[in-house]
Amino acid sequence: MGEPMADKVITEEEFIAELENGMTIGVGGWGSRRKPMSLVRAIIRSGVTDLTLVSYGGPEIGILAATGQLKKAVYGFVSLDSIPLEPHFRVARQTGAIEAVEFDEGAFYLGLLAASHRVPFYPTRAGLGSDMLAMNPELRTIVSPYAGPDGGEGETLVAIPAFDIDLSIIHMNRADAGGNGQFLGPDLYFDDLFAMAAKRTFMSCEQVIPTENFLNEGSVHTLKIPRIFVDGVIEAPMGAHFTECLPDYSRDEAFQKMYGATASDKGLWGVFNEKYLQAGSHEEYLAAVDSWEQGS
Repeated sequence: MGEPMADKVITEEEFIAELENGMTIGVGGWGSRRKPMSLVRAIIRSGVTDLTLVSYGGPEIGILAATGQLKKAVYGFVSLDSIPLEPHFRVARQTGAIEAVEFDEGAFYLGLLAASHRVPFYPTRAGLGSDMLAMNPELRTIVSPYAGPDGGEGETLVAIPAFDIDLSIIHMNRADAGGNGQFLGPDLYFDDLFAMAAKRTFMSCEQVIPTENFLNEGSVHTLKIPRIFVDGVIEAPMGAHFTECLPDYSRDEAFQKMYGATASDKGLWGVFNEKYLQAGSHEEYLAAVDSWEQGS
C-alpha cells in the first residue's frame, strides 16, 4: 500500500502567512465566475503591497487596485460579466494607478501553458499585425527553425513568455484534505493551468469531502486539480461570493451592482471597504452580507 495522503487543510491565517510584498499572484476563475474571493479578502487583510495579478480578470483586479495593493495587472480582460468592464479597474486604468499588460485571451492562455509546461515561451501567430504588439513592446518575435511550406525561411511568430507566478489561488466546488479539487459547474476555465504554473498553489473550496465521495456529484471528468499541484486547502462555503459558483450558487447580482457603484463614490467605497473587506474572517464577511441582504 502507498503512503497516506498528507492533510493539506489550512486556515485563512496560515494562508496569509504565505504572502509577501511584491508577489506575482495568479487568480483562477473567469470574469465574475468562481473567483477565490475569500482568499482575495485574506490578501487584503494581510496588507501586502506591490502585487502583480495574472488573471482572466474579474473583481479581484478592481478590488486590489482600489485598496492600493495592486502594482501591475496582466490579463486577457477584466470584466464582471453582467457589468462588462470592471468599474474599479476602469478608474485605475484611466488614472494610471496601475501598470497593465493586456493580451488577447488566446495569447494569455499560451503564457499560462508555457509556465505550466516549464518552457520559456510558446510561439503563436496571434498578435501579428495587431495592437497587442504595439501595446506590449517587450514582446518578441521568433523565426521558426523549420522551413516554410515553399521551402524558404521559416515563418515569423510571436513568442509569448511564460508567466512567472509565485503563488496561485483557485476556488473549487469540492476538494479533499489531500488537495485534489473538483469543479461541478459548466467550465473548469483554466484553473488547472494556474495550479500547475505557480511555484505554490492554494485552493479554497465550498466543501472538503472524503476522497471516495467525489464521484457522488460529478464524473471523473470533473476531477482536474491533482493534489501534487496544491499546497493548501481552505474550506470556505460561499467562498466565491459575490461571483457565481455553479451549481452551488449563482452570482449575487444585487451585491455586485452595489460594489460596482462604489467606484464612482469615495464615501460608498470607504463603507464597503470597512464593512466587507477589512471586517475580519470569511465567516464575518458572510454575516455582514446576510445583514445587508436582510436590510435591502
